[in-house]
Amino acid sequence: MKGDKYQHITDQELLEKFYADHKNEWLGILLQRYTLLLLGVSMKYLKNEEQAKDSVQQIFLKVIQELHKYKVEYFKSWLYMVAKNHCLMKLRESNGKSTVEVNDNITNKADEEADRQVLLQNDHTLDLLELSLKELNPEQQQCVTLFYLQKKSYQEISDETGFTMLQVKSYIQNGKRNLKILIEKKQEEEKNNK
Repeated sequence: MKGDKYQHITDQELLEKFYADHKNEWLGILLQRYTLLLLGVSMKYLKNEEQAKDSVQQIFLKVIQELHKYKVEYFKSWLYMVAKNHCLMKLRESNGKSTVEVNDNITNKADEEADRQVLLQNDHTLDLLELSLKELNPEQQQCVTLFYLQKKSYQEISDETGFTMLQVKSYIQNGKRNLKILIEKKQEEEKNNK
């Protein structure tokens, strides 16, 4: 995987490298880390796998355009808001309503404390997705990661893992369903513990 040799570099360091030389390669590494998380957010709102996959690509393009224009402090949370706005706009468009994009300017000093609360909450949701992925059984985790993060086909995953095509499809479908259940369970537990 392209980003493996950069695992030791934090999101913030990658962002600083990008702002220093404006090479999209740094953004590519950064975005690759969040492909699965973006897919999860898109699936949550759009409830359609094909639309969600398309949205991830569109979000990538929007992020690249925006980061050339603005300096972002909290990348993960900002990315979550870009994804959420994109999905909400898609939903409004499909309902035939006119859309107005919400422009969340995180660096706006007047709204900083409110933004911090939203960022903490969004960060937390993404953390739940990451934690839940680690709780899948090894086969599901491997297939979900290869399919969504590394964009491999069923056939490529089958060749790489030795699983049959049927097993690969099953692991991906069950893994996706289990991720949703795990995240909802964690959110419910947190609500009950408050």
